[in-house]
Amino acid sequence: MRQKSRYITLLFALIFCTIAAAQEPVEQPDSIDNSAQKNITTIVIEETDTISVEDIVIEDIRVFNPDPIRATWLSALCPGLGQIYNRRYWKLPIVVGAYMGLVYATNWNNTMLTDYTRAYRDLTDNDPNTKSYMDFFAPNVNESSLNQSWLLRTFESRKNYFRRNRDLCIIGMVGVYLLAIVDAYVDASLSQFDISPDLSLKWSPMLVQELRNQGPSVGVQCSLNF
Repeated sequence: MRQKSRYITLLFALIFCTIAAAQEPVEQPDSIDNSAQKNITTIVIEETDTISVEDIVIEDIRVFNPDPIRATWLSALCPGLGQIYNRRYWKLPIVVGAYMGLVYATNWNNTMLTDYTRAYRDLTDNDPNTKSYMDFFAPNVNESSLNQSWLLRTFESRKNYFRRNRDLCIIGMVGVYLLAIVDAYVDASLSQFDISPDLSLKWSPMLVQELRNQGPSVGVQCSLNF
């Protein structure tokens, strides 16, 4: 009987320990989950801050705003520099090409004027040794077969022709030089000018009452929006 009571007591003790162990809360997984959640939250906040800082840096881009005074002085220093400063590179070949073409034309007309002036001078003097005007004819042409009055008229007209062309080329060079300066100044001044895309012409019929006629006249009313 005593052994049976001992066995029964041990059996109840084991059952009680098993029930108590099953009812104890497990705290370690909760602590691990909480720490993991804290770490995840911290990482997300740090990534969000980094992205916002990068966005601020990207938006802080300087817009080029040329100075009209500087563009004017650069263009006055050399034709085309003002257009380069304003970043209007497509205008540079136009300015440089026009200026260099006029320089070449001026030089060529001045050379021809010098030759015809010397020939006209040799033709009007009394020195038989100065015959530079014969260089304009073929070697087999005889001077005695030429009309002197015709030679005078021809060389004088050619001399005046090349002088006029040379002067016009010089005036054109000055014009291109001033036009490049004005273009550089205006382009720099209007670089930030805001032009609205709503540029339209609206028209509608209307009746116009005239004093001379009893009835109204038909007309058109136009309005330009910009």
